[in-house]
Amino acid sequence: MKKITLKIEGMRCPMCETHVNDAIRKALNENLKSVKASASKDNAVIVINSDNFDNDKLVLAIEEQGYKVTDCQIEDYAKLNLSSKIKHLFKKD
Repeated sequence: MKKITLKIEGMRCPMCETHVNDAIRKALNENLKSVKASASKDNAVIVINSDNFDNDKLVLAIEEQGYKVTDCQIEDYAKLNLSSKIKHLFKKD
């Protein structure tokens, strides 16, 4: 799985977040695990099931809605289960 964090300019309200979320859902459809756009953070955080996706298609889908993607960070993503989260909290470095 991959976690994609997009920096997006132009979102001002919850309706903007909805437009961005919908555009991402349409662009990534079956590969999408979760999406959360935030106007206050000027970003969208996406988790996809696949390592392969069309980044240009994703950016185009958002920009067609009138927003501007200014940055894209992609990282491996592994969801932690409850016991892993507890161990992580108490881990000493």
